[in-house]
Amino acid sequence: MSTKELAMETIRDLPENTSWREIEERIHFLAAIEKARDEVRRGEVVPHEDVRNLLGEWLSE
Repeated sequence: MSTKELAMETIRDLPENTSWREIEERIHFLAAIEKARDEVRRGEVVPHEDVRNLLGEWLSE
């Protein structure tokens, strides 16, 4: 599904009384998810265990 098709389907599925702000927020949310998926596909992620270790180090300082 293209980006345009996804946006149109998303808007179509919203209630009739949805505000411009809510539409904008929903589209922005979907764009953020797509960006994250692209980052995962490119391997630009930190494994969960590494994050846990880093967090433990930061909290012990």
